[in-house]
Amino acid sequence: MNTAELTELAQQLRVDSVRASAAAGSGHPTSSMSAAELMAVLLARHLRYDFERPEHPGNDRFVLSKGHATPLLYSAFKAVGAIDDGELLTFRSVGSRLEGHPTPRRVPWVETASGSLGQGLPIGVGIALAGKRLERTRYRVWVLCGDSELAEGSMWEAAEHAAYEHLDNLTAVVDVNRLGQRGPTRHGHDLDAYARRFQAFGWHTAEVDGHDVDAVDRAYGEAESTTGQPTVILARTLKGKGVEGVQDREGLHGKPLPDADEAIAELGGPRDARVRVHEPPATRMLHAVRAGHIELPRWEKGGDDVATRDAYGKALTAVGTGRGDVVALDGEVSDSTRAEFFAKEHPERFFECYIAEQQMVAAAVGLATRGWVPYASTFAAFLTRAHDFVRMASVSGVGVNLVGSHAGVAIGQDGPSQMGLEDLAMMRAVHGSTVLYPCDANQTARLVATMAGLDGIRYLRTSRGAGPVIYGPDEEFPVGGSKVLRASEYDRLTVVAAGVTVHEALAAADALDGEGIQVRVIDLYSVKPVDRETLRRAAEDTGCLLTVEDHHEEGGIGDAVIDAFLDGRPTPRLVRLAVRMMPGSASPDEQLHAAGIDAMSIAAAGRLLVEEAVVR
Repeated sequence: MNTAELTELAQQLRVDSVRASAAAGSGHPTSSMSAAELMAVLLARHLRYDFERPEHPGNDRFVLSKGHATPLLYSAFKAVGAIDDGELLTFRSVGSRLEGHPTPRRVPWVETASGSLGQGLPIGVGIALAGKRLERTRYRVWVLCGDSELAEGSMWEAAEHAAYEHLDNLTAVVDVNRLGQRGPTRHGHDLDAYARRFQAFGWHTAEVDGHDVDAVDRAYGEAESTTGQPTVILARTLKGKGVEGVQDREGLHGKPLPDADEAIAELGGPRDARVRVHEPPATRMLHAVRAGHIELPRWEKGGDDVATRDAYGKALTAVGTGRGDVVALDGEVSDSTRAEFFAKEHPERFFECYIAEQQMVAAAVGLATRGWVPYASTFAAFLTRAHDFVRMASVSGVGVNLVGSHAGVAIGQDGPSQMGLEDLAMMRAVHGSTVLYPCDANQTARLVATMAGLDGIRYLRTSRGAGPVIYGPDEEFPVGGSKVLRASEYDRLTVVAAGVTVHEALAAADALDGEGIQVRVIDLYSVKPVDRETLRRAAEDTGCLLTVEDHHEEGGIGDAVIDAFLDGRPTPRLVRLAVRMMPGSASPDEQLHAAGIDAMSIAAAGRLLVEEAVVR
């Protein structure tokens, strides 16, 4: 396309953005109109993509970080013939795949869900890492960002990581249209302010008039020819460009234009041009799932105590040996999470993300979009920083394995800042998630291997301290199951535990047995989905349930157990032991006792519960 044709294509994208938003009665047309030239030049001159084969390994990858600009994205899909005009006008309607913000569940040309600002560039970094370090292909990652989202810290985590990894296959295009949702952005049209920041992180920068198609074309070419560092194109644009009544005016964000017909006429009316996007280069996928046998580490039942974090590191290494598509990421705590075992054995598939948990999870999501199976680990407490990325990964429908170590008060003297006490609640709340909490080494190893084949967000909680090996190496642990460790027909109470509290529950059961109180003990290693059948049977048999967890009372194991009885049947007598105080520094045993979740506390609660149940 020549300059005049590119200008016309930009106008078509503007008109269609206005039309789609008017048909929906909602949307963000002005945010789409500002980036029309940026999209037109990318489509016609630089993007290499086969829309009939979105899975093609040589395709460039486009991420709409400013996810509210879907009218522009869907107008681009129309321009390349991926959708027709009739579908474009179903935007935001019930049953339409053209949702208000893009999701790959519905639209195959969307790499990742966006709309929660500050996520597109960090995920783009993950995709670019896959291309440069793993697949070694020539595809380029293009990320269209908004200027407002540059206030998000996650964008600067991404900026530093991309420069550190020399991701010259990554181009960020920033639509600097000056206006955010409620008014001007922090730096307005000061392109130099943004350029200085990116340059400080090690990026190549280009500043352009975002409505000059030739200038944009030259900037894209400059990005493609830059080696050794990522490029950011800072484009000065006007929100609502082309329609005098809305151009560069405040108060119009997220609203269809007041008079769409008049605006369309001012823009020159509807067009129906078709763009032929460049074909991707012939490329073969360099990774594949290997079907070879995975030789998991084995520990002898009743042998030396083993920390589940140690078992995680060794099991992950074994899974990585058996599967060439498994990658590991860590937040500069691999010596604690034990991801260092994987790093030493498979350094080419290990990604050090440093203390940047948002970027770590985002990179995992980016790698997952390319077909890799990521395991991302840090302290359980620090995953809370990345919760929005976890939430949006669920919206994307990608498979990511997250591992939180140093969970609960059992970590001991480090104190509450290091204790994961909210993580089970956080991960249980994620749509479609799986939440696992092993108590011994062999159980951990089996669950680590199982996670690789699951869908959605998978979370494994590991512990710092060593604990007894109570299961044999050939024991199976299906997701959604549990293990009944003690049971008899005379049981008067069921204790439900997971992780470190399983061992406390067994010790308490031994103590109560000596007093003539028979206790059933359930290891609820699958916190979500929960084993409803076993819990209901235990309630029927014993009448009393006691849950004990190294986690805050809200949202953890106690709530998971309650969920098993929300089908209308009578709820059993239930007592929940959990961490209800703010811990300080103390030894692990002292912490468990202070929180009221050690064997002595469990036994005391069990006596009271059985006593009260008998009185009733």
